[in-house]
Parts: sequence; structure tokens; C-alpha cells
Amino acid sequence: MNRRILNTIVAVVLLVVSQRVHGFFEEIVVYPPEIQLDGNFDSLQVLVSSNAGGRSDKNAIDLTGESEFSIPDESIARVDARGRIFAVANGESKLHIAVRGVTKSVPVRVIHLVPSPTVDFVNDVQPVLYRSGCNAGSCHASQYGKGGFTLSVMGFDPSLDHHAITMQSRGRRLTTASPADSLLLQKGTMTIAHGGGVRFEKGSIEYEILKTWIASGAPRPKQDAPKISKVSVQPAIRVIDLESSQQVRVLAEYTDGRKRDVTGLARFDSMDESVLTVDAHGMVRTVGKGQGVLMVRFAGQAELATFIVPFAPNAELAHWKPLNFIDQHAATKFAELGISPSEVCDDATFLRRAYLDAIGTLPTLEDTKTFLDSKDPDKRQRLVDELLGFSEKNPSKFADAYAAYWSLKWADLIRNNSTVVGESGMWAFHNWLRESFRTNKKMDDFVRELITAKGSIFSNGPANYYRIANNPQDLAESTAQLFLGTRLQCAKCHHHPYEKYSQSDYYGFAAHFARVGTKGSSEFGIFGRETIVMVKSGGEVNHPKTGAVMKPTPLFSEPMDDPQDRRIPLANWLTSTENELFARNIVNRYIAYLLGRGLVDPIDDLRSTNPPSNMALMDALVEQLRKNDFDVKQLLRTIMSSRLYQLNSQPNAKNAADTKFYSHYKVKRLQAETLLDAIDHATGIPTK
Repeated sequence: MNRRILNTIVAVVLLVVSQRVHGFFEEIVVYPPEIQLDGNFDSLQVLVSSNAGGRSDKNAIDLTGESEFSIPDESIARVDARGRIFAVANGESKLHIAVRGVTKSVPVRVIHLVPSPTVDFVNDVQPVLYRSGCNAGSCHASQYGKGGFTLSVMGFDPSLDHHAITMQSRGRRLTTASPADSLLLQKGTMTIAHGGGVRFEKGSIEYEILKTWIASGAPRPKQDAPKISKVSVQPAIRVIDLESSQQVRVLAEYTDGRKRDVTGLARFDSMDESVLTVDAHGMVRTVGKGQGVLMVRFAGQAELATFIVPFAPNAELAHWKPLNFIDQHAATKFAELGISPSEVCDDATFLRRAYLDAIGTLPTLEDTKTFLDSKDPDKRQRLVDELLGFSEKNPSKFADAYAAYWSLKWADLIRNNSTVVGESGMWAFHNWLRESFRTNKKMDDFVRELITAKGSIFSNGPANYYRIANNPQDLAESTAQLFLGTRLQCAKCHHHPYEKYSQSDYYGFAAHFARVGTKGSSEFGIFGRETIVMVKSGGEVNHPKTGAVMKPTPLFSEPMDDPQDRRIPLANWLTSTENELFARNIVNRYIAYLLGRGLVDPIDDLRSTNPPSNMALMDALVEQLRKNDFDVKQLLRTIMSSRLYQLNSQPNAKNAADTKFYSHYKVKRLQAETLLDAIDHATGIPTK
């Protein structure tokens, strides 16, 4: 063969291989496709990606980190190596992008730059302090501040922060006549010694914002200034390869309709550093397989982006036969993550698992032999129905065992303890719990009775709830954590750092319990100290900082009061089908009880920045729970009837690394009481 022809063939082959390996693309996508910078301190993060090979947007390849950016006329705008563009002067220009042999240009327009720009304390200064870490809990927002300078946590009290910066220490932190000499700037740039180190560089946007604000007289927060209504992250979800990168972009929307790129002022945190890491500029890098979440915070708001790094290119699902909707959603997640689930467990394992999970005891020898000898293809479903009382033949066969087991679990949750409520109170509460589960009381009725309980703690079991926690603050915290999966404790002293709960939310919620009181009674004197839980005619909760009387207000709702009993509207709101957290909390607890881990973990931490591992599955279970009027037996039946519940606990080579997507059954510890019963059962010697 002619050497020239041979060389040509080799060159073509090498080019094709190079394109596949190194990813030369015919087209790249630049977002936004048109760039507009509005105002003196505006900046914008550009994203560059490719949908090569027919990839969807969800699977697009990010090229931002390896792109070369340039603007011919830098008198209009400038761009850094990361693709962040900064306004310089009013006018128009173009941004040129070059990556992997492809070039593209997008228009750039700069408007509304003025000689003396206005800087707003809340929307401009506070984000700089937040981004720089000045108002973090480890710095000037710690309990006693640093160096005599104290700010509010995450900047949630602008008035306090403005006063601390401008007025405290005789105003020595600012020099309006010579802004560059201000202590705030000199310390932040380490021009003079600063325990917190360099927080921003001279000439940076952060520096210029603060300098301009000082030069204009350090104006106080405006009451009518537009507020942030929403923060969003782009991309919100990405399927990405291991050891790859993805630049994110952050947008803030304001109540006046304005949208602003705030990538340069946002803070970024990886919620799972075994899967992904992120730098201060929003560049995500994948370091492990699985599903990781990026938390983005800006000006008191938090938003998430999800990154999926598949365990394998494909999941082996040919053998996966869904038994209900749980299995369908599980299969979708397996396919997304490239996880191949384990096989179904054998009959003996399923029998033991179902008995222990449903009624907390082992099956008898007779029941075991009957089940294992049965050739009925539906025997597993029949067993679940029999254990939960759905069998037409003998619906009450296991009713007492079910009630005993689940009343024990809920007694632990609610902290029914004779040390606190006495023997008689403890037994009254226990008997109410047991009867509630024996009769399959719906969970909304169960919670409503508990929240509105009053009367004798000896004759009305749920009244003991108000002895276990006996002040408005403790009741607010325990109620929110038990029935909403919400931890309010942080908001008792300051705005929650990762959520939108403020002190006002905390004390407004606590106000529902302000008029719950107790008094003694001699009616049951022979049984010990009797306490009567009652509703008083007066009683308020005051905001600890303002002293204002707080109106009883459910979380993120309008004030709700009742002249007879403030707890009634609270109970109705709490158990409403419109209350997403109530249903999610129940679903998450029961998933955790049966599958060993909740869709959200920890089990009682359903904050927005701790999302479910399978959101679609959570939503489907919540919808079913509502349709079934909060019937937890139906919820148990659905979970136990799924293929997911019936999987072998032995992982295979393709799911051994999975710890949260249920590809193999998670081995659980037995409760102490269940273990003792099992020992009694196995030895034939009951505990005395």
C-alpha cells in the first residue's frame, strides 16, 4: 500500500479515536446565550457545555473549566479565567469562547453604570459580609463576637449589623471621609492585622461595594428595599462521570421582579464530600460514586443542586419484576445510578423479617412449617395481610401483638417514662397508645388527640404529653421534631442558618402552648400525685429581643387563634392533608423502620437542605398516605408488599457500595424488648 495513503488512513483513525477519547465537539452551548450586565457591580457566570452524542441537558458535559474566554474590548467588560464577566463601562461587546477546537461568540451588553452608584445595605453589603464569612457562627456571629465586634448569624438582623458596623466603638470601623482607611476594609484585606485573615482583595467587587457604601455615608437598611423571593441553581440536576467537573451558576429573584446573577456572592457547601467537592467559586468536582447534593446559600436563602455519579454504565434490571409503585420508582433510581439490585430473599428469611417488623415477635414452629410448606404463589402477600389484620379469615389474629409492638415504639418516641409522669401516668399513656394501635386509629386523629389533650394524667393518657414537656418552648421543639421532622432548636436564639425559620417563627409556634397549665388534684391521691392538664384563660409568649407578644402561628402560615384553646387550630393545621411535612415525616419514619434507613436521614431532619434519596418515591408514598386518610397499616402493607422490602441482605458485586438506595436489604438491630422475646421464644423459657 502506498505510504501516503497508509499515513492518511492512520491519521483519520487517530482523529476519530481522539474525538471519542478527548471529546472534540461540533457544537457547544453557552448559557446565557446573550449577556447583559446591569449596574456598576454586576457580574455574571457563563456556563459552557456540550450535548454531544445526543445527550440530554441532564447529562450534558460541562466545558466551562477548560474553556478559554476573551473580550476584545475590555473597556466595556472584562472576563476572568473561570468565565465570570464584570461590568466596566456602558456599551456593547462580544465574549469569545474557545474549547476543544470549537469557538463561539455571544453578545455582551453593559447598562446603567453611573459615576456615583447607590449601594443597598441589605442587598449589596450584607451579601459581601456573608460571602466573606464575617457573619458566620465561627467568626463575628459567635455568641460574643470577635475582637468586640458582633454581627447577627448569617446577617439575619440587618439593623443590628448596621448599628454594629457604624455606631459601636464610637464608629471607629468606618472613615467616610477616606473610605480606604476604614478599619472594615483594612482588616478585611489584611492591610492591618486581622485574626480572620484576608477576606477579600483590594480592587475586588466585594471591596468596591463596601468602599462605595462607606463613601456614600454608610446608609442604613431601607424598609422598602426589594427582598429576595427565590434563589435558583443552574444546573439543578446533573448526571456526571467520576472525576469530572461542573461549574454552577446562582440566580437571585427579587420581589420587584429583578433577576441577578449572584454566583460571585454565594457560598457553596458539599452535603456529601465522599461524592463531590466544591470550591469557593462554585466549581464542583466529583470524587466518588453515588448521589451528592450541593447546597448554595445567598442572603439567608438556601437552594440545592443534585449530582449523580453512576456506579456503573448500566443497571442489570432484567430480573426486576415490580410488585407495586415502590418498585417502579426504585427501578428508575437504580437505572439512573447504574445499581444492580440483589435477588429476592428466601421464604424463611421473609417470614422472620415480616414477623419481626410487623409485630415484633418470631413466628411459631407451626406457622413457620405452614408457610414454608405452602406452594401458594401469593403466600407472601397473604402473610403480610394476616399480620396487619387485612385477612378476611381472621383479621384480629395478631391485633394485640401489633398493638403491643407499635405502642412500645411510639412510647419511646414520645418519651413515656414513669420517672417523669409516675407509674399511674405512664400506664395511662401506655394503655392509650396500645388501644390506638389495636384499633388502627388514623395518624391524624392520633396526633390531634395528643395535641389537644387535657384532664387527668391518670384517666386521660395523652394528657401526659404535657408533663413530659411542660413549657411552650420545649413543647414547640418536641412537637415539631416528632410530627414534622423539623428541628427548631437553632431558631430559639437566632435565625436558623440553613433554613428559613426565624426567631419569630419559633416563638409564634410556641405561643400555641402558652396557655397550657397544670394543677394538682386529690381525686387519685391513693395512686400518687395526680396532675390535671388544663387550658388557662391567659398566658403569652414574648419575643426575646423585641419583647413583642407573639400571636400563635403555625410554621410558614398565618396567625391562628381560638378563644377556647389555641391548640385546636394548631392540631388541625398540623394534621391537614395540605401540610406536606406531616405526611413526609410519617412516611420517612415507617420507611426507616422497615428498610433500615429513611428516605431522609437522619430520620427526624426533614429540612429542605436534606432532601430524600429518592424524591419521586417519597412523593408517591405521601400521596398514597393522604388518599388512605393517614392509615399507617396501609402504609406498612404497601412497603412490606414491595419487592424492595423482600430483597436479600447480601449485596452483590454491583451494589456493595450502596448504602442509601435500598439495592439490598439493610440488616437491622433488634430492639432490646424484641430480642428478649426472641430469646424467650427460642429457649422456651419465659422471662420472669
